[in-house]
Amino acid sequence: MSLIKSISGIRGTIGGKPGEGLSPLDVVKFTSAFAVFLQRGSSRSRIKVVVGRDARISGAMIDGLVVNTLIGMGVDVVETGLTTTPTTEMSVIEHQADGGIIITASHNPQHWNALKLLGSSGEFINAADGAEVLRLAESDEIRYAEVDKLGSVTYDNDAIQKHIDKVLSLPLVDTKAIRKAGLKVAVDAVNSTGGIAITRLLKALGVKKVVELNCEPTGVFAHNPEPIPQNLTDIAKLVPAEKCDLGIVVDPDVDRLALVCEDGQMFGEEYTLVAVADYVLSMTPGNTVSNLSSSRALRDITVKYDGCRYDASAVGEVNVTALMKQTHAVIGGEGNGGVIYPALHYGRDALVGVALFLTFIAERRAKMTSLRRMYPSYIITKNRKELTPDMDVDALLRKVANHYESLPDCKVSTIDGVKIDFEDGWVHLRKSNTEPIIRIYSESGSEDRANSLAADVMQMM
Repeated sequence: MSLIKSISGIRGTIGGKPGEGLSPLDVVKFTSAFAVFLQRGSSRSRIKVVVGRDARISGAMIDGLVVNTLIGMGVDVVETGLTTTPTTEMSVIEHQADGGIIITASHNPQHWNALKLLGSSGEFINAADGAEVLRLAESDEIRYAEVDKLGSVTYDNDAIQKHIDKVLSLPLVDTKAIRKAGLKVAVDAVNSTGGIAITRLLKALGVKKVVELNCEPTGVFAHNPEPIPQNLTDIAKLVPAEKCDLGIVVDPDVDRLALVCEDGQMFGEEYTLVAVADYVLSMTPGNTVSNLSSSRALRDITVKYDGCRYDASAVGEVNVTALMKQTHAVIGGEGNGGVIYPALHYGRDALVGVALFLTFIAERRAKMTSLRRMYPSYIITKNRKELTPDMDVDALLRKVANHYESLPDCKVSTIDGVKIDFEDGWVHLRKSNTEPIIRIYSESGSEDRANSLAADVMQMM
């Protein structure tokens, strides 16, 4: 059993003792703490919270606990039911709510679930706010409402459709071009809510034929739900077998987007954002942002447009969005297939990613394989270094940074661990928040060179 309490929410495995897994008591405790946090930050006498969930098996049980706990705290609830993370984020804004709770463990396997916490902006709460929620959960400051002050619940059954309508209304989404292209698209939604949202979106966009794989929202995941190549063998076979123009894969809460080429090869999760950014910048030049562990390819694409600048943030969606606002970025996200398009909202959103990408290939009349060859080819490798209990990790990372800062051809960033930029690649070292390890990501033009850069840094450590 596992229970991980972090500033971004509470996630854990279902079952076991309270405090050791995501038990009903833990759900009630942290939901209550979040309600207190929102009540103290609001000028309203009665606050409102939006609740949505993905399709995983434990979702209905946890949803009931969350909604009724909020009612018991005197909170009015807007229940969106089976939905997506970006839809819930947009619903917070639409309903002018004080916050939101998304019941999803994202790409984790089906025996996991989580409470992800949103502020009134429809964005994930920041580190300081998350720490306060954790403090409140362990305090004696929680008080439930008296009977005549209990909250109420209303239902928004059209949240996904309203999300789709807003995507369709974007100036850079061209349904006429998509319809004219006569696209045939395969979708793997891992039996979660992408089976509702993505298939409906594709039909609204004018896609000629949608081939569905794992699109029944049963919550029984057909494969490991993280949309990475080793988990996508079925759709890799389906796309060429059905003569599809491309394949679309989303994770259970539909904030990550992976693409499959017409020959069954992966487009590359890092390149989802790169291609979407290329299209957006070609139409509306501006700045871009991704995190320090994302591919250098976004930087390369950005600077080819006159006057456009790329910046890198600390890892984490809340950090990416903060820097996007600061730099007035027109597009950004994370290299795991997370596209953030501020013209719609500040959140990773596979729906808007799909709409922008399909417009791009429809207008270019390009095959997926041809489009992929247009971009710089980089390979990211991932390593780890185990830590001993007596190791001073922060001191070790400082020494690594000092060493590489003294070298003439290296650029070092310490905003999130240590990122070392070399002429032909980079290495990023970060202390894990959940395991006693240092994560070591590296990128270069070949896997051998990426591994070599990482090995040199690990050997120096």
